[in-house]
Amino acid sequence: MSRLLLLAALALLAACGSQRSDGPSVETGQVVGETGDPRNRARLHTELAGLYYGRGNMNVALEELRIAVGADGNYAPAYGLLGLVYMELKQNPLAEQNFERALRLSPSDPDINHNYGWFLCQTSREPESIKYFMLAVANPLYPAPWRSYSVAGLCSMRVKNVKEAEGFFERALRLDPDEPLSLLQLAQIRYRQGRGTEARRMVERHNKLVTPSAESLWLALRVERKGGTRIAEQSYATQLRRRFPNSEEFRMLQRGAYD
Repeated sequence: MSRLLLLAALALLAACGSQRSDGPSVETGQVVGETGDPRNRARLHTELAGLYYGRGNMNVALEELRIAVGADGNYAPAYGLLGLVYMELKQNPLAEQNFERALRLSPSDPDINHNYGWFLCQTSREPESIKYFMLAVANPLYPAPWRSYSVAGLCSMRVKNVKEAEGFFERALRLDPDEPLSLLQLAQIRYRQGRGTEARRMVERHNKLVTPSAESLWLALRVERKGGTRIAEQSYATQLRRRFPNSEEFRMLQRGAYD
């Protein structure tokens, strides 16, 4: 799920950026074309912080963000990215403080709402997180509402609210039929509902779009086993053993704990 957060951060930065040719360079550590305008300086240093965040260099990202908020203390994207950085550093009180400040400054920002929702989900406040995912998708300028529907579904699954999760995954896939997380999670639900044909279609699509995980291979194996397709079942078993020999899914295969 860290990939989701990274994409969220990059989307946040893209939304606050412009079409100008000036901008930050992570290679040189310099901001090209920086001017004296406080908002412009805050934007450029936030973008540079995002590049360091994407590379896992949280210390430098923090330094850039301190410069950004020093230049313009009302620049919401800087606080939103500070929330993500502190979340990555497991400093949850600071993460929450910065997310909340970002939302006070820009309450309808879809990326900040999405990221705060994910923070709440990760800190065992799953029901509360749904509000922020829905605030994100309510913004008509949000370019990727399927992302918030998908993660809302995942957070609903964590508290065993399968019906609500199913609805979120379905909405995500109506907007983006190739959304990998929703494909896999809805395939899991369809498998448990006994709808094997749909489960097979979804998990096969997922495994073509992204590198299969232990979870997706294990689901595909069980779908084929239940459907009586032994050759396909053995193929998935071989992949699971070769790629993920230390996974819990492979241990379940060894025990024969299919359901």
